[in-house]
Amino acid sequence: MDSNATATFSPEGFARNPSALGFAAQPLTEVDFDVPKGACDCLTHIFGDPAEFSMSPTRTYTPQQALVPEIEALHKVLHVDRVIIVHPTIYGTNNDCTLDALQKLGPARALGIAVVDPSISSAELDRLHQGGMRGVRINLETVGLTDPEIARQRFKIAVQQVAERSGWHIQIYTRPSIIEAIYDLLDNCPVPLAFDHFGGTKGEAGMQEKGYKLLLDLIRFGKAYVKLSGPYLVSTQGPSFPDLVALARSFIRANPERVLWGTNWPHPHAVHGKGPAAMEVTPLRQVDDGRIFNLLPLWAPDPLVRKAILADNPARLYGF
Repeated sequence: MDSNATATFSPEGFARNPSALGFAAQPLTEVDFDVPKGACDCLTHIFGDPAEFSMSPTRTYTPQQALVPEIEALHKVLHVDRVIIVHPTIYGTNNDCTLDALQKLGPARALGIAVVDPSISSAELDRLHQGGMRGVRINLETVGLTDPEIARQRFKIAVQQVAERSGWHIQIYTRPSIIEAIYDLLDNCPVPLAFDHFGGTKGEAGMQEKGYKLLLDLIRFGKAYVKLSGPYLVSTQGPSFPDLVALARSFIRANPERVLWGTNWPHPHAVHGKGPAAMEVTPLRQVDDGRIFNLLPLWAPDPLVRKAILADNPARLYGF
């Protein structure tokens, strides 16, 4: 496929013929429930043209491109109005690719989460805020980091960066064992927290872990949000993920005002790796986001709760 062709297509044309251009999956299943106005996809990434946006030499994977017109096409089919673009690890702490996407989409539609260096200046954080960033991400899972002491150090630094910045929060991708190990810091965090991908809880089996129960407490008392995103990352029972029904409902039952939804589009195969293997292009997962989105009414049967998850909660957290 000629990657130069991606500059010529429109979201409308792409949505009608998703196989025509692009590497990222487009929905194959129509949405079968009423999506509320202002619905927000709270976890996506953009992978730009490598000729324009260089990837980090220490990255652990190399994805195919996933561009702004493709994400516009995705959300047109899903009837989703807003999006959070989370800066991916492949770029290290250079946020230019994500900032470029935010600028193209505009602040009424798109805001972002940055990945930043521990020594970042206040002036640079101001620049990121002006560009549409509303928080920093600590991604421990993608790079295979399971050392609690390193997690503690990174979390303390993130708190220092965000604590005095109005409207910002900390987004975390980790597993329940790390949540347990640093719970004292999480419980006393002065800014909102948001946990990716069901808090890393592996279905009903993961609901027996102490870290999951501690996460539930954070949600119950309004100290953290959890994203119902990337179900294939915490379940092997796709495409309907029956082992996630009880898990999703437990988060909603604990506090429906602290639950978010996201696609994890464009669904990278973010395998752990170093050296030459990480430099090889790995195809994006071909995920039917329409089919997965249609699971939300099973997890949240009440339309008012779905409105909270899809529209009200993101508006509160991100400041749309």
